[in-house]
Amino acid sequence: MNNNFIHLHLHSEYSISDSLIRIKDLINEAKERNSPAVAITDFNNVFSLVKFYKLAIKNGIKPIIGIEIELKNNKNSTLSSRVVLLCKNMQGFKNLSNLITESYLNLNEDNKFYISKEELAKRAEGLIVLSGGIYGDLANAIKLEKEDEIESSVSYWKKNFPDSFYVEITRTGKEYEDEYLAQVLEIAEKHKLPLVASNDVRFLSKNDFQAHEVRVCINNGTYLKDEKRKSEYSENQYLKTSEEMELLFSDIPSAIENSFEIAKRCNIQLPLGEIAMPVFPLDSGEDENEYFNSLVMQSMRTKLLEKKIVNKEPYVNRIKKELDVIIKMGYSGYFLIVSDFVMWAKNNNIPVGPGRGSGAGSLVAYVLNITNIDPIKYDLLFERFLNPERVSLPDFDIDFCMDKRDSVIDYVGKKYGRDKVSQIITYGTMAAKAVVRDVGRVLQYPYPFVDQIAKLIPFEIGITLIQALEDQELKKLYNSDDDVKEILDMAMILEGLARNAGTHAGGIVISPKELVNYMPLYRDTASSSLLTQLDKDDVEAIGLIKFDFLGLRTLTVIENTLNLINKNKTNDDLFILDNIPLDDQKTFELLRQQKTTGVFQLESRGLKDIIKRLKPDKFDDLVALVALYRPGPLQSGMVDDFIDRKNGANVEYLHPLIEDVLRPTYGVILYQEQVMKIAQVLGGYSLGSADILRRAMGKKQYAEMQQQREVFVNGAVRNNVEIKQAEYIFDLMEKFAGYGFNKSHSVAYALIAYQTAYLKTHYKEPFIAAVLSSDMDNTDKVVRFVKECEYMNISLIPPNINKSNYFFNVNDDNEIVYGLGAIKGVGNSIIETIINERKENGVFNSLDDLLKRCGSHKINKRVIEALIKSGSLDVFKETRATLLSAYPDSLKMAEQNSKNIQQGQIDIFGFTEKEIENKNIKKEAEWPTIKKLSFERDVLGFYLTGHPIIEYKDELKNIVSNNLYSIKTNYKARSSKRNIYKIAGVINSIRIRTTSTKDKLAQINLGDDTDNIDVIANSSLLNDSINRDEIVIIEGTLRLDEYTNRLSFRAKSINSVEDARILFATGIKLSVINKTDLSDLVNKLEFLFSKEDKMGKCLVRLDYMASGITKSLVLGENYKISPTDDIIAELKKLDCIEDIELIYSSI
Repeated sequence: MNNNFIHLHLHSEYSISDSLIRIKDLINEAKERNSPAVAITDFNNVFSLVKFYKLAIKNGIKPIIGIEIELKNNKNSTLSSRVVLLCKNMQGFKNLSNLITESYLNLNEDNKFYISKEELAKRAEGLIVLSGGIYGDLANAIKLEKEDEIESSVSYWKKNFPDSFYVEITRTGKEYEDEYLAQVLEIAEKHKLPLVASNDVRFLSKNDFQAHEVRVCINNGTYLKDEKRKSEYSENQYLKTSEEMELLFSDIPSAIENSFEIAKRCNIQLPLGEIAMPVFPLDSGEDENEYFNSLVMQSMRTKLLEKKIVNKEPYVNRIKKELDVIIKMGYSGYFLIVSDFVMWAKNNNIPVGPGRGSGAGSLVAYVLNITNIDPIKYDLLFERFLNPERVSLPDFDIDFCMDKRDSVIDYVGKKYGRDKVSQIITYGTMAAKAVVRDVGRVLQYPYPFVDQIAKLIPFEIGITLIQALEDQELKKLYNSDDDVKEILDMAMILEGLARNAGTHAGGIVISPKELVNYMPLYRDTASSSLLTQLDKDDVEAIGLIKFDFLGLRTLTVIENTLNLINKNKTNDDLFILDNIPLDDQKTFELLRQQKTTGVFQLESRGLKDIIKRLKPDKFDDLVALVALYRPGPLQSGMVDDFIDRKNGANVEYLHPLIEDVLRPTYGVILYQEQVMKIAQVLGGYSLGSADILRRAMGKKQYAEMQQQREVFVNGAVRNNVEIKQAEYIFDLMEKFAGYGFNKSHSVAYALIAYQTAYLKTHYKEPFIAAVLSSDMDNTDKVVRFVKECEYMNISLIPPNINKSNYFFNVNDDNEIVYGLGAIKGVGNSIIETIINERKENGVFNSLDDLLKRCGSHKINKRVIEALIKSGSLDVFKETRATLLSAYPDSLKMAEQNSKNIQQGQIDIFGFTEKEIENKNIKKEAEWPTIKKLSFERDVLGFYLTGHPIIEYKDELKNIVSNNLYSIKTNYKARSSKRNIYKIAGVINSIRIRTTSTKDKLAQINLGDDTDNIDVIANSSLLNDSINRDEIVIIEGTLRLDEYTNRLSFRAKSINSVEDARILFATGIKLSVINKTDLSDLVNKLEFLFSKEDKMGKCLVRLDYMASGITKSLVLGENYKISPTDDIIAELKKLDCIEDIELIYSSI
C-alpha cells in the first residue's frame, strides 16, 4: 500500500470537546495500513502524549507529537484563530510545554485558553506550524479581504518560523473551504510558502459522523436536531487512506509530499524508564545517603527507648538490611521527603494515619514516624513494599485528616517550589448509565423514558453496556423497542470516551526540575488548582515520582473526638490515643455485640454478620476482618473456614515447618505475606524472589507459574518435604494468592478500626458528636447517628441558640448539643456572628435581642425562619407559631434600630432599647404536632423532637408487623422473600415514574420513628388522600437489591390510618368515668351514630366501675359504628368518656 501521505492534524478522544478516536483503535488502523507515522494534535492539551507515544513505538509507528491551539494576535485581542503546532525535537517539546503551561497559568477572566502570537514567537525554536486551514489567522485575513492583514500574517510566520511554517489546506466539504483554497494558493505561490494537506480528522470511519455529532452535542449541552444548532464538522473528517488523500489532492501533489517531509522532520524521544527522583534539600556539601543513614539509626535508637524494646537485635539487623536496599536503589531522598512532610503535619496538629498499603511493612518508615506500625511485631515484610530483586518505585500512600490535607500539599509546594510540585489529573469517562442519559437527552427522548432505561443498568462500578444487556429485562426491551435500541446502540459507540478532566483524589508529583521540562501543566478552572497534563500512570512512565496525599474522614472524626475529650483537661491529664491498650475487653465486647455503626471499616451490614459469627476477642481478629471482607474470600469459602477454626474446628497447618506462619490465621492462607513466607520457609526462596512468585500467582501468569512450581517443589524436597505434599501446598498457595490481602494494609486499617471502637466504647458522647459533625451535610447519615444516640442511651439536646455551636458538641452533663451548622439555610458566617456575639455579650433573651445584637442585615428572612422551625429559638419560651408570626415586625424594628444607631438618633432623641422593641407580639397557639414536625423536617432533614407516627403507635401495633428498623434488621433473604408484611409510616416523598411498558409506578420514601424504607407501588394503589406527610399502612413484601445492598418494599395495598382502622378494627372500647353516665352516654351514642353513614362493623363496648370492679357492657348490633376520624373526634369531645381504645380482635 502506498503511504505518501501522513495525517498531521487529528484529534483523539482526549480533545474532550470532540473526536471519537481512541488511541488503540488509531494505532491498530495505522498499523493495518502500514502507515509509517501519524500525529495526534488534540485541542489545547497533550493529555494523550504518553499513551499515544508508547503504543505507537510498540507497534513500529512513528508518533508525531503536536497540539491544535487557539491563537490571538496579542493578549488583549478579541479575535482568535487556530493553528497546529508540531514538535520537531525535544527543544520544541519543551517550548510547547512552556507555552501551554504559561497559557493555563494566565487564563483570562472567561477562563478560556489561548496563546498569543508574541508568546509563540518567543518559543518558536523546535516547532513546526500548520496554518490551521479555514480556522487560521491567514484564513481570517482572507475573509476580511484586508491585504495589510494578509501581509502581516505572512510576514509574522516567515519571520518567526522560517522553513517551519506550512499553509494547511483541506477538502472536507465545509463552507468557505473552496473560497479559501483558491486565494491561499495564490498567496502561497506569491510568498513561496509550502502547502500541506490535512483532513482535520475527528473519527475513523465515515459512518461515525452521526455518533460524533451526538458526542459534540453532549459536550455543548445542545440537541442533535435543534434547528438553531449549526454543525462545525462534516462527514468527510474521517481517517482517509493515503490513496484517498492523494486522489483528493491530485492537483496539488506537493501538499501530499510535504506531509511526509514534515513527518520525517519530527523526531522526539520521551525519557521513558528513567527515574527523576526529587531532591531533598540539605546543607551544602552534605551527602544525602550519609544523612539518611545517620537519621535512621538515631531515630531507631529513639524509637527503641520510647517503646521500651529490650530485644534490639531483630531491629538492628532489619534496619541495616532495609537501609542497604534503599540506598542502593537510590531512594534515600524519597524516604526523607515523605518523612519530612509527615512530621511537618504531625508537628502542626494535622492527624496522619498509622499507615496504608505495603509501606507499613518498612521498619525504616516506622522509625522515621512515616507509619505507626511496628513491622517486626506484626511480622510484616519489607520486600512486599520494596523488592531488591525487582526494580520498582517506592509508593507510600499517606492518609491525612480530610479537612487539613490541603495544608500539607501547600507546605510541600512551598518547600520544593511551586514549579516542581503539582496535583495529578484524572480523566472522567462516559460511563454506562451516564452516557445513556446523555444520549437520550441529545436525541430528545422524554426524561422518564430514558431514566427507566438507565435504571435497568445494574449499579456496579465499571459495568459496561454489553454486560448490562445480559439483564433479561433490558435485553428484551433492546430487542423489542426501536427507541431503546437507538439509544443503546449510540451509547455503546460513545461509552468509555474521555469526557472531562478532573483532579486525582490524592496524587501529587514532585520533580527535581521544573515540571514543564517533563510535560505541560493544566489548570482546572473549577478548582483553580494546577494539574499535570498526564495521569498517574503516565506521570510514572516518564520517571516522575508520585506521592499519594489521601484524605481520610475518620482521622478528622478521631481528631474532633480527642478535642472534645480533652477540651477541659490540663496537659498532664490529656487522653493520648496512642497509649490505649490493644486488648481492651470492653471494646471487643462492643464489637461482638455488632455495635459498630461509626466504627471505621466495620459498620456495613455484611461485616456485622461476620463479626457476629467470628466473635473477635483480640487485635489479630480485626486484622483478619479487614482482609476477609472482600468478594474473593467470601466466595471461596475462606471466610467460613476461618470462622469455624477460630471457634474450635480442627486446625491443619499443611506442614510443621510452616505452622508458625499460619498459626495467627488458624491454618488459612489469608495474607500475601504468608504466601511469601511459605515460599521462603518451604521452597528456599529469598523474600525478594518470593515477592516475584506472589505477583505471578496473583496475576495468573501461567507460563511463569510453571517455572516457579518446579523451583518451589525442588526447594521443598531439599527441606525433606514429599513431592506430592509440596505440589499440593503450591496449588493451595496459587489458589489463595488470588484472594490474599496485603497484611501491612490490614494491620494499619485494623488499628484505626480498633481506635474508633475504643473511643465509641469509652467516650461515646464525644465520638458520636464528632461523627455527626463530620457528615452534617448528609441528612441520611445525621439521621442514622441521631438514632444511634437513642440506641446508645446518649442524650441529644435539640438546637439551641444559646447553647449550640457550629458543630455538634458535648456539654458538661455529657449530653450532645445539636450543631447549628446542620440546619439547612443557615450559613457558616451568620453562625459565627451569633456565636461570637454570644461569647462576648452573653446569651440572647428574646427574638428582638437576637436580631438587634446580630444585625438584621445578616439574619435575613430565610435564616430566622430556619432557626424558628428547627426549634433553635424555643429557649425564648414562645411557641414557634408565635415567633414565626412576630418575626417580620421584629425584623423591621431591628432594621430601624440599626438605622438609628448609624444616624446617631439614639443619642439625639434619647431612645432606649426598650422603646424600639416589638411590644405587640401576639401569642399564638403552637402548631399541630404534624405541622410542627413537618417544619422541623424541612430545615433539619428529618424529625428530631418527635415523629408524627408516635400518637398512632398504640393503635398501629395491632395492625403492623413491626417497626421499620426491626423488620429491616431481622430480614433474611431466603426465609423472608415470600413473607407478607404490614408496615406503617409517614410519606416523606412520593414520585411517579413511567416504565418502559408505559405503566406508572410510585416511588415512595416511607419513614417511622425508627428508620426509613423505599417503597415501590403501582400508581393504581394510590388515591387522592395519599400524599406527602400522610401516615399510611402498606402491605407487601421486602426485597434486597444485591447491587446496592439496600432493602426496599413492594406494595400490594396502601391505606390511610382511617381506612386501615375501618378495615381491620372489630370493636371500640369506651372507658366511662361514672356508672351514672351510662344511660346518658347511650342516648348520646344513639343520637350521634343513628345516621346511616356512621354505621359500620365495630361493636361498642362500655367499661365502667361498679363496686370497685371494672364491668363491661356491649351495645347491640344497631350500635355498630365505622371508626372514622370524625367519629373518633366526636367521641373525644364527650366529657363522660375517659379513654378510647380500638379493638382488633373479637370482643
